[in-house]
Amino acid sequence: MKIKTGLFKIISITLLFFAGAGLSNAQPGIAQVNGIRIAYHSYGTKNKEVILMISGTNAQLTMWPVQLCDKLVKNGYRVIVFDNRDIGLSTKFDNAGLPDWTAITKALETKQKPPLPYSLDDMAKDAVALLDALGIKKAHIVGASMGGMIAQRVAYYYPEHVLSLTSIMAGGGKAIFPLVARPEVFSKIPPAGAADDTATYLYRELQSMKILAGDKYPVSEAKATKLIRSNMKRSFHPNGLVRQGAASLAAFYAGRSAELRTIKAPSLIIHGTEDPLVTIDAAKDVAATIPGARMEVIEGMGHDIPEPLYEKFAALIVSNAKSAKLVVTD
Repeated sequence: MKIKTGLFKIISITLLFFAGAGLSNAQPGIAQVNGIRIAYHSYGTKNKEVILMISGTNAQLTMWPVQLCDKLVKNGYRVIVFDNRDIGLSTKFDNAGLPDWTAITKALETKQKPPLPYSLDDMAKDAVALLDALGIKKAHIVGASMGGMIAQRVAYYYPEHVLSLTSIMAGGGKAIFPLVARPEVFSKIPPAGAADDTATYLYRELQSMKILAGDKYPVSEAKATKLIRSNMKRSFHPNGLVRQGAASLAAFYAGRSAELRTIKAPSLIIHGTEDPLVTIDAAKDVAATIPGARMEVIEGMGHDIPEPLYEKFAALIVSNAKSAKLVVTD
C-alpha cells in the first residue's frame, strides 16, 4: 500500500457548524479524565436522558449549533458537548510537537502502529471517561466527521455506555474508499500560514467553510466570520488541529468492519450527497456493516450541518434515540 504523504495535510481544515446564542441553562465545566482536562457544556436538566455530541477535527464545542442543542433539549434530553483533547479549553499536546508525516506514512504502509501522540481510540476513552466523571451511565452518542469515527468507537468498545449511535459525515476506516471524495475541490483551499498568522488562519478557515458547505446550503460569510473570530478568541491553537488530523487520517487506514459488526445499539448514519471530504460510499458501507443501521441521505448537503437542516437533524437524532427504547435487551 503506497500512501501519498501530502494527502494527510488535506484533513487540517475546519469542520463547519454554525453556533448561535447560548441557551439560558448552559452549564460550563471542566472534568479531569485520563490524566487530562476536558472542557464541556451541559444543556438541559440532569434528570433527562443524555445526548453526548462529539466534535470533528479542529471543532471546539462551540461549533455544535446551539439552536440544534436547544431543539434536542426541548425534545426532553440533556445535551453535553465538549472540547476534544488538543482543542478549545481542553488539554493541549504541544509537547508532542507536530506529526512526522514520513514516519506515519511508513508505519501505515507496513501496517505498523504510527507514531502519534494520541489516537481516536484515546479520544473515545476521553468521551466515555467524561460520562463517568459526570455520573452518566449511558448516553445517546452523536458524532460528526472525526467525531463520527470516535462515536463509532465508543459504540463498539464501550457498548455498556451507549443507548444509540448517530454517525454524521463519517466513514468506517476502509482504505478501499478515496481519502478525499473530491480532491479537485480542495485545490481551492488556501495554504496554511504560520502558526501565529491569525489573518491567514481566519481567511483560510472562511474559505474552507464555504467549500465544505457546497452550493445548495451556502455559508453566510458574515456569520462564519463572526464564529471564526469568536472561536479564535476562545482558543487559537492551529497546531492542535494538525495532530487531530493525523489521528483521524491514521484511523482511515485501520479498517474497522469487524468492530462495526459488533454494534448492537440502534444506529443512524447521516450523510450529504455533496460532501467533498468524505465519500458517501464510505458512509453507506458503515450503514451496511452495522447490524440494523439506518442510512439517511440528505440531498445537496456538504460536509456541514447547515441552519436550514437543524430541525431535520434534531428530528433524526431524536427518532433514533427513541428507537433505543424499542430494543429488547437480555
